[in-house]
Amino acid sequence: MPEPMTPVTFPPAFLWGAATSAYQIEGAVREDGRTPSIWDTFSHTPGKTAGGETGDIAVDHYHRYRDDVALMADLGLNAYRFSISWSRVQPTGRGPAVQVGLDFYRRLVDELLAKGIKPAVTLYHWDLPQELEDAGGWPERDTAYRFAEYAQIVGEALGDRVEQWITLNEPWCSAFLGYGSGVHAPGRTDPAATLRAAHHLNLAHGLGTSALRSAMPARNQVAISLNSSVVRPLSQGPADLVAVQKIDDLANGVFHGPILHGAYPRSLFAATASVTDWSYVRDGDLAAIHQPLDALGLNYYTPTLVSAASATADATRADGHGASAHSPWPGADDVAFHQTPGERTEMGWTIDPTGLHDLIMRYTVEAPGLPLYITENGAAYDDKPDPDGNVHDPERIAYLHGHLAAVRRAITDGADVRGYYLWSLMDNFEWAYGYEKRFGAVYVDYATLARTPKSSARWYAEAARTGTLPPARSAAA
Repeated sequence: MPEPMTPVTFPPAFLWGAATSAYQIEGAVREDGRTPSIWDTFSHTPGKTAGGETGDIAVDHYHRYRDDVALMADLGLNAYRFSISWSRVQPTGRGPAVQVGLDFYRRLVDELLAKGIKPAVTLYHWDLPQELEDAGGWPERDTAYRFAEYAQIVGEALGDRVEQWITLNEPWCSAFLGYGSGVHAPGRTDPAATLRAAHHLNLAHGLGTSALRSAMPARNQVAISLNSSVVRPLSQGPADLVAVQKIDDLANGVFHGPILHGAYPRSLFAATASVTDWSYVRDGDLAAIHQPLDALGLNYYTPTLVSAASATADATRADGHGASAHSPWPGADDVAFHQTPGERTEMGWTIDPTGLHDLIMRYTVEAPGLPLYITENGAAYDDKPDPDGNVHDPERIAYLHGHLAAVRRAITDGADVRGYYLWSLMDNFEWAYGYEKRFGAVYVDYATLARTPKSSARWYAEAARTGTLPPARSAAA
């Protein structure tokens, strides 16, 4: 695609940020009262992660946060999205907070504010305290109430200086990969538990939203980050369109239905009737879930291509969510997933900025008047330093240029997109992939933990500084 002759400009107040999560970067897993989360347990279970790698040290952000914030400031970021480690703050998932755990986040927030960087806090990015999983985890209703108590604690501690809040990150992954396919912690493979977990994550969001609002100044914004799928049919045949509806319900409607509209899609109930009767949805739950939001976070990486399964189209599940003998899609054995055509990242995900534009425009209609943020978008590549120690990643620059241009096109088309958080600030522990996949704009030498901004970091810094997109061919170190 030729580059535009006129600059692609963004609104003056647009947030240029980067995102991380606690388990992927912090390390210090046994310090200052922190206890194991499900990801500690999962990553220490043989065969669950690439090379048996864990987040025990990760990139040692817990001890290096001041340097990391200085790096963000050097790159000109004006926003940073990070998550709180639940078991660092509330080790058993119950009871009073460990103040030394909260103090780490207080210091981090103060450091960000001192550098003019707006903090955005995600309360839950997949690291459930192991004691809560031992009591049943997200398939158990009580976990939602424990989350609300945790939200209250963190809201009271940080709400005076953090204005942007996200309850849950990608609850689809927590439920469907954690309890369905088992490729994420806690590694369970129970289709019925998957859907119970999804409902209780929704309930946790609603109860957590109410708890945050009771604990914080009214000016603060509460949102949720969804990895809603852009589901496309292999053909326009009726059977393929039915497959799209089923996966759209399981990927998207199961969350945005109750959160945005106060109801689950009827078609979701019909499609999953053989798996569950949904009797755990109690009177009052939908009202509790359907809390007014101040914004919606959208995470996007690649579209999903499906068809009706057939004798020639049901052998593999090319859904991009990791290899498992167990499907993360309960009740959808009659759906086949296909690899979309085009260039791919190291994750095997097709590069398609049109999907991001489509997603933004969908939620512009789905949730009219609700501000949107792209809370994750990025790409993994096999980055390596050159002999001079520089890390050139022109593929990532091209990826970012294409997707940011799609965001700007959506704004032109009437979408209220107020910010973009690059995934990720720096290379880190990429869940079951261990340290094999590098998503960072900053290169991390895992032997020394030295940080080196890649070409894409400098490109993104220029975009943040000017509010325009430099040419994609710009790869200055």
